[in-house]
Amino acid sequence: MSKKTQSAEGAMVEYVTAMIGGQLFGLPISRVQDVFMPERVTRVPLSSREISGVLNLRGRIVTVVDMRARLGLPRDEDGKTPMAVGVDLRGESYGLLIDQIGEVLRLSEDGKEENPVNLDPRMAKLAGGVHRLDGQLMVVLDVDRVLELAPEMMAA
Repeated sequence: MSKKTQSAEGAMVEYVTAMIGGQLFGLPISRVQDVFMPERVTRVPLSSREISGVLNLRGRIVTVVDMRARLGLPRDEDGKTPMAVGVDLRGESYGLLIDQIGEVLRLSEDGKEENPVNLDPRMAKLAGGVHRLDGQLMVVLDVDRVLELAPEMMAA
């Protein structure tokens, strides 16, 4: 189900873009199931601050991960309603809480670079590379890395 296409300049990958703490992130579209406004998030007792809670999304129980907390960023105090990107890992559904959803970008796979050495370490541990766009760096989120601490986060 990969969204890679061939073109004259090589393989293309599509990313759903999201803003988190003023930084542009890209999630491979092949990993994104849906985008939604989280409503009625139920807090999970004794879970870490990275877990906002759980919610029911069309009959599925979805664990909501606060990406600001996951990245070590302060809470968003501007009062805007957060958005969530639905992803899946080994049959479990997760919602990644983000500040704002962007557009879908189609970028050449050849344009993806390794994480720069000066990339914030909190982002670097969750990043699977970067794309340099017009005056902006898009950090490609590695969904597996973002969620790999989920069992520990649940027990924390």
